Parts: sequence; structure tokens; C-alpha cells
Amino acid sequence: MLSTCNFFFSLLLALVTTVSAFAQDKDKSADTLKNKFLPTGIRLGTDVISIIKSRMGNNFSGWEANADVDFYRYYATLDYGNWSRHDVLTNGDYKNNGTYFRIGVDCNFLLKDPDRNMFFIGFRYGHSTFSETVNYTDSASNFGIISKSISNAGLQGHWGELTTGLRVKIWPGFWMGYTARMKFAPGVKGAGALAPYDMPGYGLLSKAPYWGFNYQLFWRIPFRKAKGALRGK
Repeated sequence: MLSTCNFFFSLLLALVTTVSAFAQDKDKSADTLKNKFLPTGIRLGTDVISIIKSRMGNNFSGWEANADVDFYRYYATLDYGNWSRHDVLTNGDYKNNGTYFRIGVDCNFLLKDPDRNMFFIGFRYGHSTFSETVNYTDSASNFGIISKSISNAGLQGHWGELTTGLRVKIWPGFWMGYTARMKFAPGVKGAGALAPYDMPGYGLLSKAPYWGFNYQLFWRIPFRKAKGALRGK
């Protein structure tokens, strides 16, 4: 009888110990997984190509600011920019001006790189608010040459993007990289007599899909130190 009680007591003790150890391991794994998805920093940057185009050309003016935040291998992204265009026509000119933003997510395939370099594939949703005007002369009138103007004000546009690119750490805190974009499914609301021509952030609406390319500089502000392979400042 005593040996039977000892056996069951030992079995119960072993069972309780096993369950307790399993629960602790499970809590540790959950904490580890939870910590992996806590952001470690934010990168703030700008598009170099927009700045160069604005300084070297006379038909485009604009800038773009970029930001991303890491959640393990995924990066939440936000872009915001200003865009204006001035094209000379045979009998007049076209002008537009507006702002745009893109939000999306990137998936990093260089997960174990200690320097946090990135090769990524992602998706963006783009939205634009803009106005445009065409000024032209009409020489077919019986009253001679007449100047005319057609415009759209307060247009709202949207589109989607598939993206890919690289981010490379040059030295602690400073990053360089590019983003290639395949823009698709553009749409514009609020147009009047003038068919929308060029949408800030997207480009020529007559082209879908439409390809885009940005070369970006980033400065990273760390929140905390990452453990394991995802180290880096």
C-alpha cells in the first residue's frame, strides 16, 4: 500500500514538474516571438532623383520624404511628396500641382544579415490630391486668335504598386538604396471637361502599368537594440 502511494505521488510530482516546465518554455517562446515583432527603429529619408530632376529640368519640380519602421522581417512604409509639372504644347502649355502619399509594407528576404541590409518585395497604396490646367490658343475662330483655358481643381486619385529594391548600410545610422515600382490601376475622381493627364505620384494616366524608380538616402533612429541576427544601428 505504501509503495503504491509512493508510486502515484512520484508520478504526480513528475507530471506537475513537466507541465510547469512546458508552461515556462511556452511563455518564454511567446515572449521571444513577441519581442521579435517589436520595432527597433525608424528610418527617415528622401528621394534623390526628385531633387536632381527639380534642379536640372524646367518642366518638373518636387520632392519626396520617406519613412519605414521594422516589425521583424516586415517594414511598414510611408511616403509623402509634392509634385508639379509644366509641359509646353504646340499652341499652349499644361500645368499641374499637387501632393501625394503612399502607404504599404515591405518583406525583407535578408533576415539574418547582422547589418540589417535589405532585399525586399512589397506593396503600396497611393493617393493623390491635385489640380491641373491647360492654356491654349484657338486660331480657328472668326474673331482671330483667342486664348482659352480648361482646368480641373481638387482632383482625387489613387493607384496600387508592386515594389522591390535594396537598402544597404553605408555606415552606422546612414543607409542608401533604391525602390523600383510597377504602378497599376490608376483612377481619378472629380474631373470636368479636361481629361486628367498627369497625376502627382503616379505619372501619365494614359500609361498603365507605369514604371517608377527612386534612389533614396535614409537616416536610422534606433528605438532599442535587437537580439540575435537582427542587430545593427
